[in-house]
Amino acid sequence: MFTIEFLIKTLFSAFIISVIAYISRKNTTIGGLIASLPLTSILALVWMYHGGSSVQSMIDLSQIIFWMVIPSLVFFIVFPIFLRMNFPFYGALISSSLILIVTYALYTQLLSYFNIKL
Repeated sequence: MFTIEFLIKTLFSAFIISVIAYISRKNTTIGGLIASLPLTSILALVWMYHGGSSVQSMIDLSQIIFWMVIPSLVFFIVFPIFLRMNFPFYGALISSSLILIVTYALYTQLLSYFNIKL
């Protein structure tokens, strides 16, 4: 069941995303700068802290986020390429997301080869 706390978190998070989208329409550089900040990660850590999560779980999340940022950059390489190739927006979005999923799978296999556990 949804709680008031969950609703507040959801509305606050949605507000931040909406502000980024609004600013991006006015100035893509500033929008991109704000969007590149680890806002989702920061919010997740804040919500975890206020939810009583252990310090170790916040450390674990931070380290996993670090390792997963690297392959996520693939999305931002292939998405504009697909758009330049005249893919429809959702086609480019879905194709880039599928490539990202494959990249994540290959990347986690590579990390496990080097004994890096996620």
